[in-house]
Amino acid sequence: MTSPTRLAFIGNSLPRRCGIATFTADLQQAIAKTHPDVTTAIVAMNDRGGPYEYPEAVRLQIDDTKLGEYASGAEFLNAQRFDLVSLQHEFGIFGGESGNHIMTLLSRLNMPVVTTLHTVLAQPTPVQRDVLGAIVDVSAKVIVMAEKGRELLRSVYDVPADRIEVIAHGIPDAEFVEPEAAKARLGFSGKTVILTFGLLSPNKGIEVMIDAMPSILTHRSDALYVVLGATHPNLVRREGEAYRKSLVARVRALGIEQQVVFLNQFVDQATLLDFISSCDLYVTPYLDEAQMTSGTLAYSFGLGKAVVSTPYWHARELLADGRGVLVPFGDAKAIGDEIAGLLTDDVRRERMRQRAYAASRPMTWERTAQRYLGLFEKALDGNVLKLNARPMEVTTPPNSLAPPQMQLGHFLSMCDDTGLLQHAVHSVPDRSHGYCVDDNARALLVSCALSSLGDPSLSDALTTRLAAFIQDAWNPDNGRFRNFMSFDRRWLEDIGSEDSHGRTVWALGECARSDIKASRRRWAASLFLKALPAAERFHSPRAWAFTLLGLHAYCETAPADAEAYELRHTFANRLMALLSSVETPDWVWFEEGLAYDNARLPQALIETGFATEMPAYIAAGLRSLRWLMRQQSSKDGIFRPIGSQSFGGKRAPPRAFDQQPLEATATISACLAAWRADGNPIWKADAGRAFAWFLGSNDLSTPLIDLETGSCLDGLHPDRPNENRGGESVVSYLLSLAEIRQIARGAATRTNPEWLQALRS
Repeated sequence: MTSPTRLAFIGNSLPRRCGIATFTADLQQAIAKTHPDVTTAIVAMNDRGGPYEYPEAVRLQIDDTKLGEYASGAEFLNAQRFDLVSLQHEFGIFGGESGNHIMTLLSRLNMPVVTTLHTVLAQPTPVQRDVLGAIVDVSAKVIVMAEKGRELLRSVYDVPADRIEVIAHGIPDAEFVEPEAAKARLGFSGKTVILTFGLLSPNKGIEVMIDAMPSILTHRSDALYVVLGATHPNLVRREGEAYRKSLVARVRALGIEQQVVFLNQFVDQATLLDFISSCDLYVTPYLDEAQMTSGTLAYSFGLGKAVVSTPYWHARELLADGRGVLVPFGDAKAIGDEIAGLLTDDVRRERMRQRAYAASRPMTWERTAQRYLGLFEKALDGNVLKLNARPMEVTTPPNSLAPPQMQLGHFLSMCDDTGLLQHAVHSVPDRSHGYCVDDNARALLVSCALSSLGDPSLSDALTTRLAAFIQDAWNPDNGRFRNFMSFDRRWLEDIGSEDSHGRTVWALGECARSDIKASRRRWAASLFLKALPAAERFHSPRAWAFTLLGLHAYCETAPADAEAYELRHTFANRLMALLSSVETPDWVWFEEGLAYDNARLPQALIETGFATEMPAYIAAGLRSLRWLMRQQSSKDGIFRPIGSQSFGGKRAPPRAFDQQPLEATATISACLAAWRADGNPIWKADAGRAFAWFLGSNDLSTPLIDLETGSCLDGLHPDRPNENRGGESVVSYLLSLAEIRQIARGAATRTNPEWLQALRS
């Protein structure tokens, strides 16, 4: 077995007030104490209440709302060469939609991850299911604290049985003692103490227990109900102490002020153990069945206390076989009757205490630490075997197919001394249809992509020719680009479409950032700024999205351009408003129908949100892209782009044909943007499926590309491929190939120091 020597724990940490903070600190300390040769550290998540005065064990803090800090956290863990990361997961402690920000960190780690799930939902939302699935995918092992958790992971989330381990919640190793000495220390002598402790919130069911107290007092007039714990910080931030005051008022209305004590404290472990020791009975009247783990229940059980509880999942397992008593949810009479019965039957209560204490001995933190370390060793050994078996994994593309070589022969044959021709008959350029700025803008994007990839790039003369076409398309009289030009170089219109203008703005922004020639970068930035104002008047969502992609690139070169920065938010907010006005649970989209270049809309929101640190943009982009990918998947799981026969339909399922390369290219870019934003490996797999469409993994099982020339068929009809190989198709394929080759080489944007620096600012 490979034993870890450096362990990192990710989660909340004391002195932050929550159960996971206590668990993370207890587990870290247990391992540090029982194995002093193992170096341990905590990466602590900060909420709005932070930062906190953490102990030395906390080596790094992450603001849960700042995506860039998650990426920095991965850099730190990799640089410090930790052997393994133990993740403590609960949806509410990480930022992003359903806590998806954590994938930005996990996906960048070089070491195995073992995840402890503190909650497993029986009815997750689609986003929660996707997020948890992504975390499981990157985890070598998954730990739950109850058998119910294992059952749900298998039945709801399809997690393989060999990935799941059940390790009970740890407990302090305390002696079995009678309560009198602790009662004396706390001023409870002469009382029969009933205890509830933990952060106070409405789901704890304290009202039910208060309502049961008058009945209990008729049997034990010396009963004292102690409610120990501060109000949950999130509740305090929302409504102050209104909830606590409502409980006090309830007690007052029942006339039992002397029999119910509220202690608004978050106590240390020694004080907590004293309170537990002092009680004659512990009660958890929780209202939610779906509570997978309760640290308060585990601690009281571990100190050998008689427990009365509602039948939430953890309690149902822990208190079975006479180790405690279960009562229905929200039933004050049942709770009162059972507590009164136990408090008036010393023999029964004592037997229950002894059974609980004996059953809890394997749960001590020392034993729990041993089990965790044993599982960590298995994860490390499994990781070594995986690396030995798959040494080339980092150099293969998302769908495990070796990416083709970059071949430019057909693209070059489609270019003349004017620019890129629109159409071809089979593979022969068709001059009768002339040129368009759309395709030449895409060709300029190809030039930028190739210059940064290290593959054969376009000649300076050809790139200049493409730039000259765009320059000539500019109509300074109306501040718009023309689109169509005849073969004899006559412009066929004074104003092109909004979409063609937006796409050209995108190409100019990318050229301003990525072109290898400084003078051309300056030209692109200048024309970009001239063309930008017209886009503000556009009504096309795709034109907004294309412009946003251009702004994303341009703003990296001009971070001080406040007007450009504001325009990003203007266009992004327009897309957000569209989505909000159209979206329903079954139709998560910006428009009433699906058209062309669909994936560029979520891509624009994702990239803008990532660059501007606006989680709402990212969440909306991921949500709509996730829905789009469901529409673009066949029953067999292959990528099926939105067919052009779907255009014009209203909230209708997409038609399968005709399929065009443009859709696959947009999907690849959007999925890789999503992967860079939240780290979910599913996005890389989806990008791989979309690229495999070019290679023959499609409805016709027909490759669209010629590996020798780099040409690409114009699409797929229901019964045959379209044998023509026009300009749009070849640039679409080359753009996708450039992205896939970049990923295959491990040269993804996420490793760009300037990009990371911008995120941290």
